[in-house]
Amino acid sequence: MSIQRFGVEGGSGTGGQHLPFARAVAADGWLYVSGQVAMENGEVIDGGIVAQSHKAIQNVLAILKEAGYGPEHVVRCGVWLDDARDFQSFNKVFKEYFGANPPARACVVSSMVVDCKVEVDCVAFKR
Repeated sequence: MSIQRFGVEGGSGTGGQHLPFARAVAADGWLYVSGQVAMENGEVIDGGIVAQSHKAIQNVLAILKEAGYGPEHVVRCGVWLDDARDFQSFNKVFKEYFGANPPARACVVSSMVVDCKVEVDCVAFKR
C-alpha cells in the first residue's frame, strides 16, 4: 500500500498554532481530506454562512488539487453546521461546487472548536 501525506510539515490553525494532523492522506487511490473551515492565513474569515461555506469548500478543493484530484473524484463529504437554520443556505453554495456530480453527504449540527459557522471534509477516489 502506498501512503502519501499532504500538509504535515506546517499545517496551522487559528492563531498560527501547529496542527498535529495531515491536511490530507492518500492511500491506494483514496484521498481523505481533513475538515476545513473558512480559514485564510490562520484566521477564520469574517462573514456569514454563505461566505464561510464558499471558503471552506474552496479550501477543500485546493487540497484536492494539490493532491491531483478534482471535485469529480469526491465520493463523500461530511458537513458540520453551527446552526441548523443555515442548512438551506449551505446547500445552495454546495450545489455550486458539486451540483453536476454530487457526492454522498452527511450533515450535522455541532458546536465548533473554532469560531466558525461550517466545517467540510471529504473522501475522494481515483484510479
